[in-house]
Amino acid sequence: MSTVENKILAPEPVQGTPEASGQLDDLLALMARLRTDCPWDKKQSNHSLIPYAIEEAYELGEAVQSDDDEDIKGELGDVLLQVVFHCQMYAEQGRFDMSDVITTLQEKLIRRHPHVFEAETLKDEVAVKERWDEIKAQEQQAREARGKPKRRLDKTKAGSALMQAQDVQKQASKLGFDWEGVTGAFEKLEEEISELKIELTEKSNTAAKYDISKANIREIEKELGDCMFALVNVARKLNLDAEAATLTCVHKFKSRFGYIEEQLVAAGKRIEDSDITEMDALWEAAKQYERSS
Repeated sequence: MSTVENKILAPEPVQGTPEASGQLDDLLALMARLRTDCPWDKKQSNHSLIPYAIEEAYELGEAVQSDDDEDIKGELGDVLLQVVFHCQMYAEQGRFDMSDVITTLQEKLIRRHPHVFEAETLKDEVAVKERWDEIKAQEQQAREARGKPKRRLDKTKAGSALMQAQDVQKQASKLGFDWEGVTGAFEKLEEEISELKIELTEKSNTAAKYDISKANIREIEKELGDCMFALVNVARKLNLDAEAATLTCVHKFKSRFGYIEEQLVAAGKRIEDSDITEMDALWEAAKQYERSS
């Protein structure tokens, strides 16, 4: 990439058939070529790529859970692709390029690590985290001084609903809006589950079976959201990460279901020809296999 009198210029597209060199400049030139010659890449915008960036971040998390080097390398590359893709398009718009992004990151890392690059001394990781938060607060004050005021909970973590819920609760807790222990969080969870059950039973006119076809789906969605938010609060009060816990559960479910498939194939059967009784028995066998391995 290059600049002419501080004007941002997009990287020049690679010519011919490129080689996988492992060099950042070659990757940028490859991306420029794709934006020139690939109909799908050419059609994309920064906004159209948002779902892909989120999806790739989740797939990276799954790869790390699997602990397979090839998968991890592939998913890290997919995340890097999103960065390169966005930088290419912003450079095409003349706004900034990859070097600007890297410089901004370097400045932030240097600024937020005075205990590494300056004389400041911090005794442990807790003190480092506290100092990090102080510097972030100073950065936010500087943004507000430039005319970008924010409400207290506006600047919470981007990410999944679980991640945002936990961070919103954490920030509210810092302002005194919280229970002292986990008991209150559990009571709130039970209250929300009861409200969800009431919404289902009252609308279906039966306590024996929930008939969702007669329920108000919008209200059910709200009550279900309240239950999930309350459960995240329980995780926070237990000093657990709700997102990590859920990802662990998903990975465990996929592993156990894979065991079911493998056992059925070994018995010469297709999973489509099995039933819930057989699959449930294999599920229990998968749990036993996990404990023994």
